[in-house]
Amino acid sequence: MKILGIESSCDETAVSVVEDGRKVLSNVIASSLEEHILYGGVVPEIASRRHAECIEQVTKQALKDAGCELADIDAIAVTAAPGLIGALLVGVNFAKGLSLSSGIPLVPVHHLRSHIAANYVTHPDLEPPFLALVASGGHSHIVEVRSPTEYKVIGQTRDDAAGECMDKTARVLGLPYPGGKNMDAVSQNGNPHAFETPRPHVDGSPYDFSFSGLKTYVINTVHHMEQKGEAPNVEDMGATIITAVVDSLADNTERAAKDLGYDTIVLAGGVSANSFLRKRFEEICEKNHWTLYMPELQYCGDNGAMVAAQGYYEYIAGHRAGLDLNAKATMAIDAEF
Repeated sequence: MKILGIESSCDETAVSVVEDGRKVLSNVIASSLEEHILYGGVVPEIASRRHAECIEQVTKQALKDAGCELADIDAIAVTAAPGLIGALLVGVNFAKGLSLSSGIPLVPVHHLRSHIAANYVTHPDLEPPFLALVASGGHSHIVEVRSPTEYKVIGQTRDDAAGECMDKTARVLGLPYPGGKNMDAVSQNGNPHAFETPRPHVDGSPYDFSFSGLKTYVINTVHHMEQKGEAPNVEDMGATIITAVVDSLADNTERAAKDLGYDTIVLAGGVSANSFLRKRFEEICEKNHWTLYMPELQYCGDNGAMVAAQGYYEYIAGHRAGLDLNAKATMAIDAEF
């Protein structure tokens, strides 16, 4: 069964064809990243315009690379939530048009579910149940994945997401966008103990996260240093903040796995590309004799393959959408369209 996956939740226009939820036949991505770098972050209006300009060509290329025609596609899966509303609407409306004109079933996909599904194309042997950490610029969740379409959130951020904290830190330190990726690169030789940072936790909620305090710490620390005519060591500050974020993500996930009895751990989302995070989870899983699954780097960020992979399981579960499908800027991972 071939699924066409369409992703447009942020600044990547991505389309992919995936067979049976595991085999990637094509994966085409057009990004407007270079334009957003000029502004230090994603500009929603620019992202939406670029999606509208290139989504048709990206789709044609994905079909060509897969060696198939639209008539060979069994279902059209599209990211419908969450994300930048204008960007989402481009993908959703394009997918509805394809479905209407071709008669191919339309399947709505949740963005975070598809990030988890990125592991299915990297690791064809992976099967639920497992415990997943989903960390990105906008989300930080610990999720019980009981089946490919059944989820239970047991921990999440109360304020800022892990990726947002690292992106804002990078911006304060003068690093270009995308901040998290660039800070990871420059912090490889930094001292992770150079600064005494807060270690946030949420009383009464041992699996929840809070990263706003870390972000405030960076802003205040750098401001005070600048007032004294000093400048922070970017490598050391970067390594310190990344380590603080990773400690929080790893400690809570490890605690949850032990409490709930999981021995299979999955990483997902853009932050799963972070080298500090990947190394820390390798150490944790080796120590506890757990099995760790991480997506290939090419599938950590937004892509169409993850949407098509999740779309396959949503389709099998009987989930469909009509022409009244609308995009949603926010939506819980365990909610239904």
